Amino acid sequence: MEETLLRISEVSKHFGGVYAVNGVSLDIKSGSIWGLVGPNGSGKTTLFNTVLGLFRPDEGTIYFDGRCISNLAPHEIYALGLVNAFQLPRLFPGLSVLDNMLVAARGHQGDRLLNSLFLRKSWQRQEAELADKAVEALELLQLEHLAFSQAGELSGGQRKLLEVGRGLMASPTLLLLDEPAAGVNPKLGRRIFEGIEDLRRKGLSFFIIEHRLEILFDFAHWVYVMDKGKIVVQGKPEEVVENPAFYQVYLGE
Repeated sequence: MEETLLRISEVSKHFGGVYAVNGVSLDIKSGSIWGLVGPNGSGKTTLFNTVLGLFRPDEGTIYFDGRCISNLAPHEIYALGLVNAFQLPRLFPGLSVLDNMLVAARGHQGDRLLNSLFLRKSWQRQEAELADKAVEALELLQLEHLAFSQAGELSGGQRKLLEVGRGLMASPTLLLLDEPAAGVNPKLGRRIFEGIEDLRRKGLSFFIIEHRLEILFDFAHWVYVMDKGKIVVQGKPEEVVENPAFYQVYLGE
C-alpha cells in the first residue's frame, strides 16, 4: 500500500489581504509522480515555498512522513528528505558539474573540524562514495561526459538536468520540481521526464509543477489543478482532461 509522504491540510498563505494559497488540502503518496498545474498566479509556487519552510503557513498544517513540519526551518525540512529543485537552476557557475553535485550532498563529515583533523580516513571514504554516487546520477541524466566542465558553460537544458541531479545528491524521499521542462525543447523536456520516471521506478517520489501539460500528463499518476489559491480539480490525467472545470481554469470560460 502506498504510504502518505506529504499531507497538506487546510493550508493558507496570504500577503496583506491577498490569499495566494487559500485552504489547500492534498496528499502526496510514495512511489508516484504527482503533478500540480494551473495558470500563472494561481498559487503553485507559493504552495511549494510554504511546504519547504520558506514561508510559514498562516493557517493549516503540513505533515511530512508523519511529522508536522509547519514551523520547521528550511534546513530542518531539507534534512528530513523533503528536497526542492528550483525552476531557475541555482548552480555555482565557476565550479565543475561534478563539484556542483558534491556540494549538494547532505552530512559531509569533512566539514566538521574534529573530523577533518582526527577522522581523515572516514571522511575521505565518504567523499569517494559521494563521488561514485554523483557519477551514477550524472550517467542517469546523461551528463557524465560533462562532469569536469564548468557549470556556467552548460546549456539551459543541461543546467536544469544538473539542478535535478543536485536534488538527487541530497538522498531525498520526496523531490519537489518547479517546471523542470520549462524553456527547453520538447525532445529534451520529454527526456527529463523519462529520467524522472526512471528514478521513480527506483523508489523516489516526485511532486512537480509543470506548464508543459502535454509532457506531464504522459508521466504523472495524479494531477492537482490549482486556481486562485485553491485546488479546483484533481484526478488521473485522463480524468482531469475530461473535466469541464479544467478548461474553465485555463480558458476563463
